[in-house]
Amino acid sequence: MDLRFTAEEIAFRDEVRAFFRSEIPQAIRDKVSAGRHLSKQDIVTSQRILHARGWAVPHWPVQWGGQNWTPVQRYIFNTEMQSEAVPPPLPFGAQMVGPVLYTFGNAAQQQRFLPRIAAIEDWWCQGFSEPGSGSDLASLRTRAVRDGDRYVVDGQKTWTTLAQYADWIFALVRTDPLAKKQEGISFLLIDMRSPGITVCPIVTIDGGREVNEVFFDSVRVPVENLVGQENKGWDYAKFLLGNERSGIARIGVTKERLRRVKRLALETPDGDGVLWDDPAFRKQVAEVEIELKALELTQLRVVAADSKRASGKPDPASSILKIKGSELQQAATELLLRIAGPYAAPFMPEPENDDALSNAWPVGPDWAAPIAPQYFNTRKVSIYGGSNEIQRNIIAKAILGL
Repeated sequence: MDLRFTAEEIAFRDEVRAFFRSEIPQAIRDKVSAGRHLSKQDIVTSQRILHARGWAVPHWPVQWGGQNWTPVQRYIFNTEMQSEAVPPPLPFGAQMVGPVLYTFGNAAQQQRFLPRIAAIEDWWCQGFSEPGSGSDLASLRTRAVRDGDRYVVDGQKTWTTLAQYADWIFALVRTDPLAKKQEGISFLLIDMRSPGITVCPIVTIDGGREVNEVFFDSVRVPVENLVGQENKGWDYAKFLLGNERSGIARIGVTKERLRRVKRLALETPDGDGVLWDDPAFRKQVAEVEIELKALELTQLRVVAADSKRASGKPDPASSILKIKGSELQQAATELLLRIAGPYAAPFMPEPENDDALSNAWPVGPDWAAPIAPQYFNTRKVSIYGGSNEIQRNIIAKAILGL
């Protein structure tokens, strides 16, 4: 199997890289690189620049804004986006509910929602996890009872990322409590401005408000907002989670972090020299780089195989990429934490106003302060998209046949 890029693919890579460097504001890319929180406006600005170029949803069908790229081109685009510290299009729309709608939604839903998702005119969030229903998602208890031309929704969702900004939430709800748990679930689109919805923040260990609880108290949802068939939501959820796992190795993110590790290690004093002079530290970096190269080659093999797959179903080998990719993302933040040393210990909430940054972190260099929060936040990558334990079960069944 030849894993080298063709001349045309190299030219495409150079085009994408040049666009990211020249068109996405450097201030936004610097935030991503430093591990700082992005504002809603940062994400909207970046996606609208991509949308104007036709690159916000390149993996979608052409009729809805896609580019009809090959799997290799999609791989190059995503890797370069990560390597250049460009915020990806809002995943809850572009990667999750959008593909569900153009695959299972009706024409009215597609025409109503898909153009607005691509242009980020609507902000979406994901209503899947509940207290006690995370890895065992099918045990969810939020219910929707049909009342004429409305569903009445009651229940609670948790770990709902960026729900404080959301206009809409796509939610799994139980519509048949008597059916087997996977067979009584439906997929609803719910307007977050509906009466009866309450969003409560969950402040995470890094001091950010990234996730929330969402409560539904007799929320009335039009039946026309049901996606596909009633009680078939579990099928749509499995499809969505397969898409979410695509590209989840985030090789470009780890590459960019390792570049930052080397740059900072060359500037950080250590004894009579700098940290990069320490052979033990260089050995740690080399070990991560070697594993990352092996992961990159594995992903290229998966991409090459995807080019020949006729089924369109996610390759179970994506579970391997998810496990190793998340481990290497965490390893890179551990190296950054080693560089920051004691300067990572003092915690101060990041100011929302960029103009206040110069006075935000009085202890140590400005680059050190976000490293510990980034380290803690990256602990989650081995959980979302299906925990690594679940991925090992998938590998055992689908690949090893155990």
